[in-house]
Amino acid sequence: MFSSAAELGSLSAAARELGMSPAMATKHMDALEQRLGVKLLHRTTRQLLLTDVGADYLVSCQRLLQELEEAESEVSAQRVEAVGKLRMNVPQSFGSRHIAPLIPDFCRRYPQVEVELGLSDSQQDLLQDGWDLMIRVGHLEDSLLKARRLGNCPMRVCASPEYFARHGTPKRVADLASHNCLSYTLSQQQGKGRWVFGAEADVHVPVKGTLNADNGDALLAAAIGGLGIIYQPNFIVSEAIKEGRLHSIELDHPPFDLGGVHVLFPADRRLPMKIRAMIDFLVEAFESSPCRAPQ
Repeated sequence: MFSSAAELGSLSAAARELGMSPAMATKHMDALEQRLGVKLLHRTTRQLLLTDVGADYLVSCQRLLQELEEAESEVSAQRVEAVGKLRMNVPQSFGSRHIAPLIPDFCRRYPQVEVELGLSDSQQDLLQDGWDLMIRVGHLEDSLLKARRLGNCPMRVCASPEYFARHGTPKRVADLASHNCLSYTLSQQQGKGRWVFGAEADVHVPVKGTLNADNGDALLAAAIGGLGIIYQPNFIVSEAIKEGRLHSIELDHPPFDLGGVHVLFPADRRLPMKIRAMIDFLVEAFESSPCRAPQ
């Protein structure tokens, strides 16, 4: 109100400009001068003049209002233009293999977006931890977040050719009890001394092994080295299987359904364009994803 009144030379004109009554405009000015403890304007029925301190204050006000306008324009632009920092949290092994290689293409397409990629297998809270979106592998829990499916995530039971040559190849899930089974400790389906099989995840097999880890790549390296059998998602083991460093086996019960790969984001219709751009980019990229059932 003060800035408009000074520019237009009249409180009444400023009131009309800002859509309020002259009486309300006067109350705003009186409150401002009372809070500051100084006189900003000399007001008469004919004219409005700035005091010396009012002239100095006007310069600061105009600068602040300009900065505020620019800040509001920047925020509004994010609704229609992909700009700013995008914080994305993904599982470590999956992110290293299938998300990080996509980032260069995304950044070339959206050069005004700065991507912060968090790689972690631990549970994160998207809203409380300040992430813009997350990628999760497995069944989704009920939440206030929205999700879009990126692909499948079949499980494979495999070990090195050397391991099978030394210890034999299991034919049934029950045979796993006599093998060295390397378990992923963060999984509900294999982190408690048992592996789960079956389309309904209703076949439980007790297992034991000389290595348990909270990272799939660590288990992969150990299996390639001949230590034991691993039960891991296709996206972790597929390359090693193609190269012959691991052999995948089928047992008398199918692997449990891990539940697929999803990108999670806030359930807000007014998502910034940077988030919508990344979601659409990921959906497009994963149309030919390795996160599919093995051929």
